[in-house]
Amino acid sequence: MHSLQQVQSQLSQLLNELEQQVTFTPKQLFVIGCSTSEIAGSKIGTSGAIEIAEVLFEELTTFAWKHHLYLVFQGCEHINRALTLEAEAAQYYSLEPVTVIPVKHAGGSMSAYAYTKLENPVVVEHVRAHGGIDIGQTLIGMHLKEVAIPIRTGIRQIGEAVVTIATTRPKLIGGPRAVYS
Repeated sequence: MHSLQQVQSQLSQLLNELEQQVTFTPKQLFVIGCSTSEIAGSKIGTSGAIEIAEVLFEELTTFAWKHHLYLVFQGCEHINRALTLEAEAAQYYSLEPVTVIPVKHAGGSMSAYAYTKLENPVVVEHVRAHGGIDIGQTLIGMHLKEVAIPIRTGIRQIGEAVVTIATTRPKLIGGPRAVYS
């Protein structure tokens, strides 16, 4: 198993490489799907670890503050992949809160930890995020805007979990005569 320091270092490097490739706009939604079980080398949903979530949350919030992003934490399938975020973000994007509190075994360690650390957390069913990180193949695609673009970094795994990163762009519509810039 990788140490917590190694996990933090891998995420830090990934985020540094991400910010070199993507220009962020303040108040964008940035979704985090995370299996702490997968990071620890276990099957998703079998051995969640709050201590891993804590290390990731600290690194992610520093990144979000730097770029003025709203972090959105995807829960597990036991809460239908509902998302935890700040009430301010939900209000800004007119997202309707639902009634559920993510916990380790129904929401997952990352979402549960975020719920306890956000200033004014709410849970919503759906978002259309501008980008995100999927740690452990948690399938964040359902929460991204329609045209997702994969981002490649030198970090392919955090701990033992496969990592996928995406940003989005507006749709290109029209045809051969369309002008885009």
